Amino acid sequence: MPVPAVDPDLLPAHRRSRSGDSLVRRARRSLRQLLLSSTSRDVAEATRIAQALQQPVTTGRQISVTSIRGGAGKTTVAALLNLTYAHYRQDPVLALEADPALGTLPIRLAAPAVRWTCTDLAQVISPSMQFAEITGYLVQVEEGGWLLPGSQGRVGTRLELPSYRAVMMALRRYFGITVVDCETLPNPLARTALAAAHARVLVAPATMEGVASTRAVLEWMADVPRPRLLPATVVALTKSSPDMTIDMAAASAYLGAAGARVVTIPYDRHLAAGGPIRTAALGQETRLAAGQLAAELLDRALRKQR
Repeated sequence: MPVPAVDPDLLPAHRRSRSGDSLVRRARRSLRQLLLSSTSRDVAEATRIAQALQQPVTTGRQISVTSIRGGAGKTTVAALLNLTYAHYRQDPVLALEADPALGTLPIRLAAPAVRWTCTDLAQVISPSMQFAEITGYLVQVEEGGWLLPGSQGRVGTRLELPSYRAVMMALRRYFGITVVDCETLPNPLARTALAAAHARVLVAPATMEGVASTRAVLEWMADVPRPRLLPATVVALTKSSPDMTIDMAAASAYLGAAGARVVTIPYDRHLAAGGPIRTAALGQETRLAAGQLAAELLDRALRKQR
């Protein structure tokens, strides 16, 4: 039986979504556009990202998203990636929640309700199924793509490794890109998802503790002989508050020294408010950063295909 993604009694607490950019920032951007300042650079970068995101995929690519701790913005980044790929690509895109412990991906992707979970689908999926049959077990995302939740918002829901492997193996032929919202490290399921993915993003909060912990994970990745994890890993450095005082350039350099590409996700009022993500409400810098991150990951996921 379908379960609402958000308890109807909680809906009155959610105010109207705010724009990711403040009124002052939007006014400044409009002025720059009127003066033709940096407009050509913005257009060139947007064109480059669009071309990178539309690269052909011969077999389904899996991109895992994880972090070293909760609250880093892992699920938000997974949702942003799903929306970005679904916007630019023609082939089907799937967001899969491999974090059944009260995961919030259905809320972030504005799912009206969830019925089937990854564990449920593992019990019925077969190679003979057609795409139309598969999507009957999924949630269609309003802004594009599909969603397979990890739970129905219940405490104690489990996703076992055999179920995860069975579902991921079966779904590869239906979806060009699958974004996997993993549990936090060092959970065994998260480690399995990292090893099986064609590319991976490690979400790090822009704090001293978050950067230090993420650097330790990158060094661990560098020591894993097989599969080689670090070359296909990108760090998403997230700002959850406008008052964060960490030097982003220095933090990015510190993480980059460990061998990973770093993409900064700026503070965005729309994202910080929680609730469903609406692409039109995101700040311009956030949309650009999400595109850059998605393009970097797809490029790494396709390297073995070339």
